[in-house]
Amino acid sequence: MNTKSAGQKIYDELSYKKRNIFEESTPEKLKEIYEYATGYAKFLDVAKTEREATASTIEMAKKHGYTEYKIGDSIKAGDKRYLNQHSKSLLLFKIGDGDIERDGVRIIAAHVDSPRLDLKQVPMYEDSGMAFLKTHYYGGIKKYQWTAIPLALHGVIIKADGTSVEVKIGEDEGDPVFYINDLLPHLGQKQMTETLANAISGETLNILIGGLPYNDGEVKDKIKLTALSLLNEKYGVTEEDFISAELSLVPAYKARDIGFDRALMAAYGHDDRVCAYPALTALFDTEKSKYTTVVILADKEEIGSEGITGMRSDFLIDVITEISLALGKNPRAVKSHSKCLSADVAAAYDPNFSDVYEKRNSAMLSCGASMCKYTGARGKSSTSDASAEFVSFVRRLFDENGVIWQTSELGKVDAGGGGTVAMYIANHNIETVDIGVPVISMHAPYEVISKADLYSAYEAFRAFIK
Repeated sequence: MNTKSAGQKIYDELSYKKRNIFEESTPEKLKEIYEYATGYAKFLDVAKTEREATASTIEMAKKHGYTEYKIGDSIKAGDKRYLNQHSKSLLLFKIGDGDIERDGVRIIAAHVDSPRLDLKQVPMYEDSGMAFLKTHYYGGIKKYQWTAIPLALHGVIIKADGTSVEVKIGEDEGDPVFYINDLLPHLGQKQMTETLANAISGETLNILIGGLPYNDGEVKDKIKLTALSLLNEKYGVTEEDFISAELSLVPAYKARDIGFDRALMAAYGHDDRVCAYPALTALFDTEKSKYTTVVILADKEEIGSEGITGMRSDFLIDVITEISLALGKNPRAVKSHSKCLSADVAAAYDPNFSDVYEKRNSAMLSCGASMCKYTGARGKSSTSDASAEFVSFVRRLFDENGVIWQTSELGKVDAGGGGTVAMYIANHNIETVDIGVPVISMHAPYEVISKADLYSAYEAFRAFIK
């Protein structure tokens, strides 16, 4: 019989150690984790852009009794409402039983935009027997990862008369897909001497869309005309309508289980829909709470949170102000007592690239949702750096509710960096800390997460708002 020494017992009691959720899960808990991931995969497959995520969430919200809210509408105790922010971001709120001037508002802020390729406003051209679309990449990508993979076209075209046309091509089994050419290795000797950053330039991320000439000898760009004719026939649009369109190329992949044991999941857009989905389901599954709760699905996080649908916009503060005034409370007092979880992903430690991680302070796969006290780059630039008191509050909350969680940083101090929406919310005098799911291959066209970490985020968010 093995017994621990007195010193080992003391060490186990005093030292910090990450816990693997799968190792501690009963068969029943394992079934819950896997079933929850099935629902998440379905959400991912229909919500590949911020517009689609917003539309899908509104449908979910309606089924749970939420009704549309616009700034200036009346608000009363018990309300469950959603604010559709220009079809690209969403704010949902539920009025709790408590005193919001004393307790503040509980906020979970995720984002639903992901790195992708956007079409330029005059995108279509023909060259050497092929027709292409010009793109402008959105967010931080490794450009070489987007060549020679199947792509789908998603988005909306607003015609000159104001009518809207939704576009989604490349997702159904019978659909064509789109493609970015790469150079064959036989002629790629010079290309392969380039750095990964320079081997593929942004201006070569051109989308191959066709090769069939229009049957008219007088037309110069016959293949381009074929493409324009097909678009006009299906959607009633012209080339000029691209000017008022928001069209994006995303990977034409479905969410799939990874590995023999199916413990992991690969998909496009885990960053950050892997945090948005647990935030939503935690809100919908918490029927009664004394806390007034706000869940935000923001846009533009990948490019700095700017604009009317990003977290630098005032729409969160406007809603908190409207709620406070409707309930006869002081908005400034409400903000000062509010608490926020900035729900964004963490960088999971990858042993294949261990040189850029500091292992003691990295998020480990399957060890739970990760708390990141500060993000930023190098000397903590562009971060809010949550207070020790608030971190202690969140620790205690998770521990009391049986949530297995971990702490992390992004990587080695001088290896790079990144940010979240945390600082924009903290700037409004709202205590904020990052809580998110660890991701492998972040910002790649196909990212990987652990189903255990996904479920841990759901449990963490429920504990925060219930």
